[in-house]
Amino acid sequence: MNAYFDIIFRSVCVYLFMIAAIRLFGKKELSQLNTADVILILLISNAVQNAMVGSNTGLIGGLVAALALFIINFFFKKLMFYIPALKKLVQDKPEILVHNGTVEFKTLAKLGITHDELMEAIREHGIEHYQEVRLAMLEIDGNISVISGDTQLKQTKHKRRIHKTLGNV
Repeated sequence: MNAYFDIIFRSVCVYLFMIAAIRLFGKKELSQLNTADVILILLISNAVQNAMVGSNTGLIGGLVAALALFIINFFFKKLMFYIPALKKLVQDKPEILVHNGTVEFKTLAKLGITHDELMEAIREHGIEHYQEVRLAMLEIDGNISVISGDTQLKQTKHKRRIHKTLGNV
């Protein structure tokens, strides 16, 4: 039974490390995943697997590690809900990219967002020029939301990421 506590401890450590790493590398990485991002995720998961299960590579060891990750994720999200300081530490805040038609170039540089990426997001929202944007924000989920200054333009709900529900599978 002691070996399973070791797996749980290792899994919790890997989980906390991954939260810190994602926080460090920024929310832009959470939006659109390209081929290199998927490969990185697969390689990281393979690299940390041994760190979690150690020499217990059997079915039970893998299930204990997976269960530990689900449980720590559940409780971590509950803690972030009840402890705002923890949520603030783990999650970034939204960042203003365009305000009243003015691009915040320093913010773009800090976040590693190119002018082309910003313009793509603006066009996805049906706006041709950044001067027409009242507010563009990089949200905490890595998506860019855009609000037009034109009251006649219908606001869109484009997301850069499509989430499938079980009903769509």
